Amino acid sequence: MRISGITLPENRRMEIALTALFGIGRSRARSMLAKTKIPFGARCNTLDTAQETALRKLIEETKIEGDLKREVAGNIKRLKDIKAYRGVRHLRGLPVRGQRTKTNSRTRRGNVRKTMGSGKRKVEKK
Repeated sequence: MRISGITLPENRRMEIALTALFGIGRSRARSMLAKTKIPFGARCNTLDTAQETALRKLIEETKIEGDLKREVAGNIKRLKDIKAYRGVRHLRGLPVRGQRTKTNSRTRRGNVRKTMGSGKRKVEKK
């Protein structure tokens, strides 16, 4: 089953298979399946054409994949342009949502910056 250019995995339950689309998580997938009256445990290959078209129509109404990525990138660009605090954090590649940076934040900053000991040279005892 293909929806907006993405092939959904046929061997997974619909509740999980819909999360292959960017912008659809578990909760949104469940609400979409509830609106179209498709059971959560149904597989992609067990759906009939009426259920498939109803689901496809509902998904096309929501903003997913390229449109959503473009909107998120535009929001970040706007924050950078107005030099907002969050935009500056995006520019510098630092955590944006208030996390500490003295330790941790390796995923955001990368594993390059490593400290070597305390910086104080140890004196040998004789």
